[in-house]
Amino acid sequence: MGDPTGSAGTGGTVRIGTPTGRAVVTAAVLGSGMTMLDGTVVNVALRTIGADLDASLAQLQWITNGYLLSLASLILLGGSLGDRFGRRRVFVLGTVWFAAASLACGLAPTPAVLIGARILQGVGAALLTPGSLAMIQGAFVPGDRSRAIGSWSGLTSVAAAVGPFVGGGLVQYASWRWIFLVNLPIAAITVVVARRAVPETLDPGAPRRLDVAGALLAALGLAGLTYALIEWGGPLAPWAVAVAVLAAAAYVADERRSDHPMLPLGIFADRTFAAANAMTFVVYAALGAMLFFLVLQLQTVSGYGALRAGVATLPITVCMLLLAARGGALAARIGPRVPMTLGPLVMAVGTLLLLRVGPDLGYWTDVLPGLVVFGLGLALMVAPLTATALAAVADEHAGIASGVNNAVARAGSLLAVAALPAAVGIGGEDYADPATFDAAYGSATIVCAVLLAVGGVVSWLTIRDPGLRAARGA
Repeated sequence: MGDPTGSAGTGGTVRIGTPTGRAVVTAAVLGSGMTMLDGTVVNVALRTIGADLDASLAQLQWITNGYLLSLASLILLGGSLGDRFGRRRVFVLGTVWFAAASLACGLAPTPAVLIGARILQGVGAALLTPGSLAMIQGAFVPGDRSRAIGSWSGLTSVAAAVGPFVGGGLVQYASWRWIFLVNLPIAAITVVVARRAVPETLDPGAPRRLDVAGALLAALGLAGLTYALIEWGGPLAPWAVAVAVLAAAAYVADERRSDHPMLPLGIFADRTFAAANAMTFVVYAALGAMLFFLVLQLQTVSGYGALRAGVATLPITVCMLLLAARGGALAARIGPRVPMTLGPLVMAVGTLLLLRVGPDLGYWTDVLPGLVVFGLGLALMVAPLTATALAAVADEHAGIASGVNNAVARAGSLLAVAALPAAVGIGGEDYADPATFDAAYGSATIVCAVLLAVGGVVSWLTIRDPGLRAARGA
């Protein structure tokens, strides 16, 4: 099955279809699928968690955002650790860490303990998420990598598809705690497969020193801004803004002078890369906030149970599974500009259709059309967006470009979920009041649609197709 410890560097020796090849893909799918499943089901459980733990809306925001905060802040460092110390080793560490934090989430007696456990869970996800793809990239021979990544992508998407069924069923018929505890057996299988069969790989050219200061400053800046947005109007909010500004300035200064930066700021000199990430931030902000509000609206206002609310959003996943690859193929033929423009605009139309979600709901007329249109736009946009961000930088920066794009997407969702509830005038226990939340949902939905439209305009104004760039000498 190959040398389990030896393969180092970028020239992998594993072939697709071999026992070792299947083991590498299996471990990567189980690990990333576990985080995908967790991300899918938590929104479905928020209403029930709030009632069980007597949590405020701000605490529910932190249950979502604590995880996103540590994940977005540390995912680049997680990738660097894998390159430096071994992708399999860091992947296994992240899986064990994620499982331990999941146990703490499942046993949490108070909202504060659950928030702390979710932050720790995000740290584990930051270690294992980049490692799942890096193991494939490092282990397989170059000619088999695209097929292996395709298998990983397709199978991981299945986790997103089954998430609403598993999560909603556990919340409604067992306990919300099981959406976290179910990670333990998955993690155990993942660790066994990885340690027994996955070859170790690393990057011999990786910096010998890690940019720990940069990672901590990034986390502090995001934490300060997130706290200020969620707790806006509180006595500590202005201080949190000051901390965020100072940390951001210190982060930029640290990255500029470091000889081993976590994020080489020079990659943002490419206008296409910067524009693709700006568009990623705006679109994923709208996506995260829309799903946060929609699932609560379905439960609080429309009277859906957890299972039904989770399954209600399934059309988005189905559209992604069936059509995302075709969106990528279309962009390959005509260039990314049109798909990256039309995708968010179609999503904006779908979001506006979801304004019909309210009391006396008819799923087939009030929910399904909006979600299908939204899913079609998302499928049209996602592959071109990712491909454009990666193609805009030199090959040696492909890994960091992927990490940046992932972190920007998480940060967009994080900040939108933090800011939007206060912006539309809800807080405290308002998520449990149908009349109050229904009014806020309408305002939030319009904001999300506007953000998506802005994303489409940004793409049209800033993204250029490769052929056009070459013709202009760009």
